[in-house]
Amino acid sequence: MTPPAIDEDFSGPAMDGRLRWWNPPPRADLRRSRLIVATRGGTDFWQRTHYGFRADNGHCLLSEWRAGDFVLSTRVRPHPVHQYDQAGLIVRFSADCWLKTSVEYEPKGPNRLGAVVTNAGWSDWSTQDVPRSLGAVSLRVRRQGADYVVDYAAASRAPAWSQLRLAHLGEDRPGRVAQCGLYACSPKGGGFTAEFEYLRLQPARRPRR
Repeated sequence: MTPPAIDEDFSGPAMDGRLRWWNPPPRADLRRSRLIVATRGGTDFWQRTHYGFRADNGHCLLSEWRAGDFVLSTRVRPHPVHQYDQAGLIVRFSADCWLKTSVEYEPKGPNRLGAVVTNAGWSDWSTQDVPRSLGAVSLRVRRQGADYVVDYAAASRAPAWSQLRLAHLGEDRPGRVAQCGLYACSPKGGGFTAEFEYLRLQPARRPRR
């Protein structure tokens, strides 16, 4: 049975009850049809590769998806303070298997639009430079079987999506529940806020024959 869609625009006094915080942030407010999230310093998602450390304590607003392909999307406007401040989308099976996509802040150069994919407890990071003038970005993750397509767009209306990443998640097997939603974190220090305009989690449309 296909799960019902989530289409949360953050305009009401409360959010969809199927959305739950995992490691709640110090502050999350609904204002002006936005979800405004403030992060705690020292929060991140990363496993081992290159840097050696393991971090699994970012702030996530998640819903469960039990079966079938889906499309997860949002639009986020970050207000960064420290290097690597980030906010975007995450799909998670465990601390050792997940993907996230966001723009990460770089104070001395262009910001980095990218995706991190983690399998068997090892992360990899694909990035591309984006102008610091980019105020907001639309992000989308499409599940196709156990594979995932990550897209982005700068425009807010009728976005022209561009593919950022194609990846496989090894723990995505029949019977496993995917945790899908928003995330934000600040690896170096606190004070970062991010404004989310919406969160959509919808069944993927089957292509016409």
